[in-house]
Amino acid sequence: MNSLRIAMLGTRGVPAAYGGFETAVEEIGQRLAARGHEVSVYCRRSEGDEPRDSYLGMELVHLPSVRSKAIETLSHTALSVGHLATVRKPDMAFLFNAANAPFLPALRLQRIPTAVHVDGLEWKRGKWGKNGRRYYRWAEQFSVRHADALISDAQGIADYYTHEFNIPTELITYGAPILNETPTNRLHDLGLAAGKFHLVVARFEPENHVDVIVDGYRRSNAELPLVVVGSAPYAAAHTTEIERLAAGDPRIHLVGGIFDQELLDQLYAHAYTYIHGHSVGGTNPSLLRAMGAGTAVIAYDVVFNRDVLGTDGLFFRDAAALAQRVDKSESEPRATAKAAALLQDRANERYNWDAVTDGYEELAQRLNSGYSTRGLGRRNRNSIAWEPSPILAPAELAPAGLAANDVEPAPLRNLKRAS
Repeated sequence: MNSLRIAMLGTRGVPAAYGGFETAVEEIGQRLAARGHEVSVYCRRSEGDEPRDSYLGMELVHLPSVRSKAIETLSHTALSVGHLATVRKPDMAFLFNAANAPFLPALRLQRIPTAVHVDGLEWKRGKWGKNGRRYYRWAEQFSVRHADALISDAQGIADYYTHEFNIPTELITYGAPILNETPTNRLHDLGLAAGKFHLVVARFEPENHVDVIVDGYRRSNAELPLVVVGSAPYAAAHTTEIERLAAGDPRIHLVGGIFDQELLDQLYAHAYTYIHGHSVGGTNPSLLRAMGAGTAVIAYDVVFNRDVLGTDGLFFRDAAALAQRVDKSESEPRATAKAAALLQDRANERYNWDAVTDGYEELAQRLNSGYSTRGLGRRNRNSIAWEPSPILAPAELAPAGLAANDVEPAPLRNLKRAS
């Protein structure tokens, strides 16, 4: 393969310390660099931080942004595109987040082939008002018209673009770090014991259902505490509601945001279950991290989470259902441990960063050779609203040797509430 100059822009940059896009850029970018490509990553400049010139073989370009929910991403991407046009022209670019679609014509004018990683159904996120949701719907459509390729990270997202615009996408998922023999020494920082807590790691945004999880856990008879890792820079009201729900229950520990990866790895690896409330994204990196850590998962019941977990997860749609799932996981420790092992095997087989990088590298080569999907899709949306594929009947943890949907739910055993 030809050695290419590849730009990765539209994210907060690396080292990854915030979300899924940043993790993807770090994991894919370093592997592309190791394969001989020149990789430039555009990073948002942070006050007080000494910017690095390079990281894991990637060249870093630090540019400022306007600190505002509405325009932070767009302001930084605008400067990044200007830098590409005037300072360094790559052979191709990976642009993350369909919200950055307005800059595609500028990249095209510079004859820079560009693939857009479209993310999930951003317009469904509760943090956006009417104008924000309308903008994201428009940005999807603009990406279809002007990108040279679209990247989806889940089958549900690929199905959505096929239905809405009759456009093919590159289905390239994320990778899952496989954690084995993870130390436990950092758990003591939070007063925790290995295998003796349930875990949530999520931004406090409505579509991540942290409030539903806290409410559901509060209704449960769980003996193991719930550790909630997360915060929200732009959602004070939602954070207040989560705090209200947690108040008065000593089993619930709101520990705020944690960006120490060593500590996070220990939390993922030694949780009894990981409770995942995300509902509008595609393949979620935090879900993959829990699977790769060998932890059982209780997930919000949407097509994206079903696709990732298969029949080896427990699923919930409301607080009452979550309470039952939490109680069930504690009352059936052997089944819970078996499900955890099966999920780690699934992560190891299906979500591999080297294979993901293969997909990005192959796409980069095609784009550099003239491949483009511009003009292939519909200019306007399908008049029939998209509905995800039917979801299977709720899966339950099953006795060893049986698939999760092969048995009727076992009766719950009442557990004594911890005092």
